[in-house]
Amino acid sequence: MSANTAFEISVFPGDGIGPEVIDPTVAILQTLRDRIGGFDLRFRSEAAGAAHYKETGTALPEEAMSRADKADAILLGAMGMPDIRYPDGREIAPQLDMRETFELFAGVRPVRTLPGAPVPLGDPRAQNLDFVLIRESTEGLFAGRGKTVFDGPADRPTAAHDTQTITRAGSERLFDFAFNLGAKRKERGHAGQVTCIDKANVIGGFYFFRQIFDEVAARHGVSDPAHMYVDACALNMVRRPWMFDVLVTENMFGDILSDLGAGLMGGMGMAPSADIGPRHAVFQPCHGSAPDIVGQGLANPTATFLSAVMMLEWLADTHGVADCARAGRVLDKAVEVAFRDNGLVPTEYGGSSGTRAITDAVVAAIADGRAEAGLDA
Repeated sequence: MSANTAFEISVFPGDGIGPEVIDPTVAILQTLRDRIGGFDLRFRSEAAGAAHYKETGTALPEEAMSRADKADAILLGAMGMPDIRYPDGREIAPQLDMRETFELFAGVRPVRTLPGAPVPLGDPRAQNLDFVLIRESTEGLFAGRGKTVFDGPADRPTAAHDTQTITRAGSERLFDFAFNLGAKRKERGHAGQVTCIDKANVIGGFYFFRQIFDEVAARHGVSDPAHMYVDACALNMVRRPWMFDVLVTENMFGDILSDLGAGLMGGMGMAPSADIGPRHAVFQPCHGSAPDIVGQGLANPTATFLSAVMMLEWLADTHGVADCARAGRVLDKAVEVAFRDNGLVPTEYGGSSGTRAITDAVVAAIADGRAEAGLDA
């Protein structure tokens, strides 16, 4: 095995149910590595998060960040606990520090329903959703994080001001990413249409955002760029979400809409994500640390499994390793087969399928070859 097919993966299990969903994911990735071959995955676990902050006074150690900087990819469980906060009241969120430090500007949030998995919308078309929300993750309203300006006396402020930041450079790289993804999806049979989600009719910064989108669209050969106001987008994500293919938006809007997308899939436990930058990428489930179910075996690992699929695909695309891409397809198919063949109903749906049952079903689909059936057709 050549050196350039060995990938170093920094693993941040984090807080709450983070370790409960990360541990089976790493085990499955090791199984796929050994089964398929052609690449290697070397995992190193790092301590960080709210519990680490409570114990040491540091949420994200410099040594862990230094190793993550050198890693080929970062796999993250969940970070933050509601009852552990910084002195200013903010929750511990080292993943946001990673986004800023590594310039993880593209937050990729797939919205895809699985055959056999229960979903909240009754329309048959909602059983086959497959679109992607791309959230700008370094600017927007989140750029004001920790920089709130207060008017009036410190003990009783009269107003608070948070500043939104939208830059040309940040927007151009975001839209280039979105149109490139749209082109890839078109090659795979999707519409490939990219829609800019904004509030350009009210906020000048969003009109600027839209103008840049149109300029980048023209460079990508799109003569009739698609736009939608964020409120209309939220409406249509419930009324007819099958109309969408690639949505691209600002940080705060993306934060809100991505949770709506998770709801369309049935819950946060089904929603994977990737935060991608010029050199680094972090892969994690969209859900939080869920302290209310820690240690009960109720955590749904599906979102973490699908985030690992995204990691394998990204590594394959970035380094040109076909076997890594195949491993991603096998894991993706294994998740589909697990739900299709086993009647799994995760606990957030009110069912009884916990971490072990879902994991066992995915592992079985890999072991008995069902996850590879038809992949070479």
